[in-house]
Amino acid sequence: MLLSSEDIRAEQAEAYGYINRALPDAELDAYVEALATRIAKFDKWAISNTKRLVNASLPPDVEIDAGWDACIKSLGRPTAQEGIKALTARGFQKPGEVENRLGYYLGQIAAR
Repeated sequence: MLLSSEDIRAEQAEAYGYINRALPDAELDAYVEALATRIAKFDKWAISNTKRLVNASLPPDVEIDAGWDACIKSLGRPTAQEGIKALTARGFQKPGEVENRLGYYLGQIAAR
């Protein structure tokens, strides 16, 4: 997935196990509200200890720093700068098609 830069639909992400469910936009607010209400009813001690035992923390700073440095370095490469210019000319960084389907447009500029 990382190398292809392709966008994936929610149903595909669910099938791959990236997410545990996909909901239509119209159902999302009600689902989140019901889930938050349910969790709020549980024993606070149990919630606290469950959260403590689940490793959902960020990686160590040294790993974040290395990743950030690699990202910034890659964005400075001439090829990346050309790609950013090509995407910007198509509408990148503005609401619309390119932002909504960035993976598709990355594939389009890579094919040139």
